[in-house]
Amino acid sequence: MRTVVIGGTGHIGTYLVPALVRLGHQVTVLSRGERTPYQSDGAWQQVELVQVDRAAEDAAGTFGQRVVELSPDVVIDLICFTEDSARQLAEAVQGRIQHLLHCGTIWVHGPSMVVPTREDTPRRPFGDYGVQKAAIETYLLGKARRDGLPVTIVHPGHICGPGWTPVNPAGNFDLGVYDKLAQGADVLLPNLGLETLNPVHADDVAGVFLAAIASRSTAIGESFHAVASDAVTLRGYAEAVATRFGQKARLGFLPIGQLQDRLPKPDGQATWDHVLHSPNCSMAKAERLLGFRPRYSAVEAALAGIDWLVDAGKITTT
Repeated sequence: MRTVVIGGTGHIGTYLVPALVRLGHQVTVLSRGERTPYQSDGAWQQVELVQVDRAAEDAAGTFGQRVVELSPDVVIDLICFTEDSARQLAEAVQGRIQHLLHCGTIWVHGPSMVVPTREDTPRRPFGDYGVQKAAIETYLLGKARRDGLPVTIVHPGHICGPGWTPVNPAGNFDLGVYDKLAQGADVLLPNLGLETLNPVHADDVAGVFLAAIASRSTAIGESFHAVASDAVTLRGYAEAVATRFGQKARLGFLPIGQLQDRLPKPDGQATWDHVLHSPNCSMAKAERLLGFRPRYSAVEAALAGIDWLVDAGKITTT
């Protein structure tokens, strides 16, 4: 099986690419070549790495043909962010491959209304990222119905794992929040801290892609969430992190608007986005159709990244 992974050296690819190699796939990874996988694995020695500037080739209209020229059976697209980019690739591979897998996001849903949110819940996306990803999904699934495009869409939650900073219990990426929880200091959370996050370990996201490939006939024409089997409240998350450091969480609460005024603009916007989405997505469909169950709980997924931050000296514990 010849498999092309577009953007395969990032969060998901770190786990997905070596797993594909071990399953016997002949893997080619297309990337800008600006990063290496977050973890070393001998399987990468069997991977062909091709340096590509996708944005430039999309602009020139050549990217889809570049993928086709690799003669893949399976294409896994982890870095598509606009409908035009998705359209170029889909039209190029139509009738030439067995399976196209696209990485979406649970933010296609917009704010959670009924939880846990299922894949067929009516969409109410907001923000450029969520709106663009929802448009891509609509286009690809429509093309699957009309033209038989063999596509599957995987929607990850907040991806966590060793090598990068997970979203913190305040809904942003400020490492200082972890410092305070580790030291038993006061931490402010928005509202009553009862909004939710839906972390997922990158290894579990890779697992959904692998399960979809293994269940190709069932997966084609469908979208699947890739999250932990549970969501976690901001307050519960903060308490779990404090406990990880042998501390009792000392939490205060402010209406989100007042909290935003206290935060640097990027942190305030991130908190607003995460609180407004407040995702809590169901994994029932992936279990029913693909036989996949996440290995990591929401807290376990987040702690995998937090433990890496400690080991890397990025969190001050004393």
